[in-house]
Amino acid sequence: MKQEAFQTDVLVVGSGPMGATTALALATYGVRVQVVNRYNWTANTPRAHITNQRAMEVLRDLGLEDDARRQATPWEWMGDTLFTTSLAGPEIARLRTWGTGDERIGDYLQASPCPMLDLPQNKMEPMLVRHAAARGAVFSFNTEYLGHAQDEDGVTVSLRDVPSGREYAVRARYLVGADGARSKVMDDAGLELRGQLARAATAYVLFRADLSRYAAHRPSILYWIATSDAAFGEIGLGLLRAIEPWNQWIAGWGFDMEKGEPDFSPEEIRRKVRILVGDPELEIEIDNASVWYVNQAHAPVYSKGRVFCGGDAVHRHPPSSGLGSNTCMQDAFNLAWKLAFVLRGHAGAGLLDSYSLERAPVGAQIVARANQSRLDYGPLNRCFREPGAADPVAAGLARLASPDAEGVARRAALAEALRLKNYEFNAQGVELNQRYASAAIVAGPDAGEETWKRDPQLHAQASTRPGAKLPHAWLVGSDGRRVSTLDVVGRGKFTLVTGLAGQAWKAAAAAMDLPFLRTVVIGEPGALDSYCTWQALREIEESGALLVRPDGIVAWRRHSGEGLDAAGAGAVLEAALAKLLDRAR
Repeated sequence: MKQEAFQTDVLVVGSGPMGATTALALATYGVRVQVVNRYNWTANTPRAHITNQRAMEVLRDLGLEDDARRQATPWEWMGDTLFTTSLAGPEIARLRTWGTGDERIGDYLQASPCPMLDLPQNKMEPMLVRHAAARGAVFSFNTEYLGHAQDEDGVTVSLRDVPSGREYAVRARYLVGADGARSKVMDDAGLELRGQLARAATAYVLFRADLSRYAAHRPSILYWIATSDAAFGEIGLGLLRAIEPWNQWIAGWGFDMEKGEPDFSPEEIRRKVRILVGDPELEIEIDNASVWYVNQAHAPVYSKGRVFCGGDAVHRHPPSSGLGSNTCMQDAFNLAWKLAFVLRGHAGAGLLDSYSLERAPVGAQIVARANQSRLDYGPLNRCFREPGAADPVAAGLARLASPDAEGVARRAALAEALRLKNYEFNAQGVELNQRYASAAIVAGPDAGEETWKRDPQLHAQASTRPGAKLPHAWLVGSDGRRVSTLDVVGRGKFTLVTGLAGQAWKAAAAAMDLPFLRTVVIGEPGALDSYCTWQALREIEESGALLVRPDGIVAWRRHSGEGLDAAGAGAVLEAALAKLLDRAR
């Protein structure tokens, strides 16, 4: 089939965090991309909101970090997570969360140049779409995906214009299914989903009320409410989540699915919200009420032929641990550069096989983690609940406050239960310690099990091991301003990173003259290791070299360049790139 027969190179179904980030990255890389969405516009509710450091690094690479910061609740306001009897009532406990605590903030500052933010999905998606469209991505809203048929050259996608009912086909080289937790693209491709769907349920109410008198002095985005009246379900706590501090909120509570849908009458919503806030006279403006179901399922394989799925289509889980949209965006960032390299002829089609091999293990991990985080509320609840009592919470809190031996034991158990919740709220390692293994990674002679110096779920471990994210270190740029090591790589290209003693690598890369490869010599103007931090993190000799992929992942490393001239270094580089990119030598 001739090039002219293709209306687009990549067709993306869905404009959520996965779909919009895929479009943004592809458009940034100069690839023709079209996005279809059966709805009129992007997300109409806040839904996902935690934006972790790795997702922020994706936005930084794509040039959107400043825009995200302007729209988000800042990191410091994410603050403590409170456990209380109501927003106005007595507190039970607090946990320093999202890395803001004195004992953890240094870890977060060292691991990334980016802060965490709270950016609700109804702000994130329009931002991604706006920038993607400005860079050339084509968006077709009110357009429903009907099905697809693929062949060895491309994919024919059947679509329907929702307002008119007109059906038509678009021919694309590749199809990306980012159509969420009821993915038709995934079903049509025959991809398997393992696990359990709808194993629990939660009611969410979006409302407006000025609660600044209860929250502004103790800023947080999550307030967990222990009350015998309004807390049901697996977690056993009610929730008040700050959307627009401190005037727009979500109230959430679990319910028994076997008893049917929750009562969303205005009277019942007001009653529940007033209990959670602890203000029986509170007036609220109800914006929206909805139900979502707790899933625990993932796909072991993300692609079939020319069809690639990602985001909520392939990993379905509750919002606990705040991993959802972050993982969706990282799926997109992993896939987009690979599609771009294949389409441009920089890589063979075999490169695309690495997408599923790298991202499916991450999806399985975060599904397990998010569901475990829900179960980890059990020990906390047992500290302040007394089963069988007329008011289980009141009775449990009385025992928790008792000066006797039981009170001492319960308070010790509370401290331990709070430590367990660090695996949900301070799990920097879960967010940053991803290690890829595929043909797009050359492990090298020093491969083997990594030795973790601290708990790998709680603490990020910087490493230049192939498969790991390039460590962040502050360098000094040509204008005297600080730049991160992450700022001198990425932007759609491979980067050869070496030191002043690695001139052979620099000469070899220059001789290869590849349009997708840049060289950064740390120690030269524009990348001065003035703090000597990179020297401590690089894990190779100054004469050694790293190849860093467009997504910031170390693909290959050589500990030393001693004894290599430009020709020898070129041969080593050429062999590494040929393997990584499925290129003929």
